[in-house]
Amino acid sequence: MEKIIQLDKDLLVYLNGLGSETFDPFWLFITKQLHLTPLFLFVFYLVYKKVGGKNLLLIIVSMAVMITFTDQMTNLVKNTVQRLRPCNDQELKNIIRLVQVRGSYSYFSGHATNSMAATVFVFMILKNYYKYAISLFLFPLIFAYSRIYLGLHFPGDILSGYIFGAISGFAFYKIYVEVKKKYFPQLLD
Repeated sequence: MEKIIQLDKDLLVYLNGLGSETFDPFWLFITKQLHLTPLFLFVFYLVYKKVGGKNLLLIIVSMAVMITFTDQMTNLVKNTVQRLRPCNDQELKNIIRLVQVRGSYSYFSGHATNSMAATVFVFMILKNYYKYAISLFLFPLIFAYSRIYLGLHFPGDILSGYIFGAISGFAFYKIYVEVKKKYFPQLLD
């Protein structure tokens, strides 16, 4: 386990070290979900075009429940594991680029979890309608990398968040499909 933790730290130092002050404003912009609202609205528009308004409402409710679940589970794990963020790790904070500092715990990344869960959920809906739906996965990759760039998460935090998020997104998609079949058969495609 110590080798894995050291590899995680070494990878963080390398990836974080690729940054420069020139790009700091870009990554600070990317890491804030609010700034990505136009992207989210565009994706919801694509969903709406294919499934209609009533189905979109069920999707939004399903996603809200899913994000609440993933967010709470992430906080539970963070407060149980209590891994320090790289920006607060005494061994690292003087050798990495600290673009942003947070006081909460690091493992695992809520940004990675929530973005991957939402992406998997929406991808499962859109994959049969859009040839390039797979490109949705650029969002969690870029979004989560911002956390490493800023010095807020280790790569292992991101990877663990991706895995938990992907599982959650797929599970909630399956729940959404079953709820739609049982309670809203008129919304079936």
